[in-house]
Amino acid sequence: MLAELIRKSKHAIVFTGAGMSTESGLPDFRSANSGLWGQENPSEVASTEALNKNVEQFFRFYRHRVLGVQDCMPHAGHFILAEWERKGLIQGIITQNVDGFHTEAGTINSMELHGTIQRVHCQTCGKVFGSNRYTEEQFYCPCGGTLRPSVVLFGEMLPEDTFSKAIEETEKCELFIVLGSSLTVSPANQFPLLAKEQGAKLVIVNREPTIMDGYADLVIHEKNIGEVLSETNQKLRNGL
Repeated sequence: MLAELIRKSKHAIVFTGAGMSTESGLPDFRSANSGLWGQENPSEVASTEALNKNVEQFFRFYRHRVLGVQDCMPHAGHFILAEWERKGLIQGIITQNVDGFHTEAGTINSMELHGTIQRVHCQTCGKVFGSNRYTEEQFYCPCGGTLRPSVVLFGEMLPEDTFSKAIEETEKCELFIVLGSSLTVSPANQFPLLAKEQGAKLVIVNREPTIMDGYADLVIHEKNIGEVLSETNQKLRNGL
């Protein structure tokens, strides 16, 4: 059914959450068992306040996160989505993830709502560097400013341009596919409802039930995202 919905749609948008990243081996940032929440409280250390008042703890926390991302890589599902974009089967991806794996896999229209941990930038002059600066423990810009990951911290708003583009894509889509999101975080969880309000078909693929399942035209639980995408891709290739 998913393959048929994709085939019939003239404008499909994919929305990805933590479940897309965990299949690459990354821990869920919000999981109590991931170690990230267990060892530190991200709302405190991954915040603008920590950056300004407890910067050494901030550096340690995000260096750990950067190293975690560098130890992983996009999985088959990321590459399938990039292939679908190239073929015009989907028109873009809205993601809550900061790992940058959609871009790494080749997706062009990747709307990163929370930024990317693949880059850092200077708080003072704005110059951008690769995240390897953090792995090498180079936390300051040549200008003397503090380098910070190019992600949305607790206490910051989502990037306005990216958020506006995501809304625009959602409003004009005919098919909205959610992959690996519990749809509990606002305002990102409003995208599926917005798509439905505009008449789009809604598909939700998530290991666990979500609060939006009742609005969906197709719900797939208890299957890996990579598995669902691979099976769907095979059907699309075979014309089934």
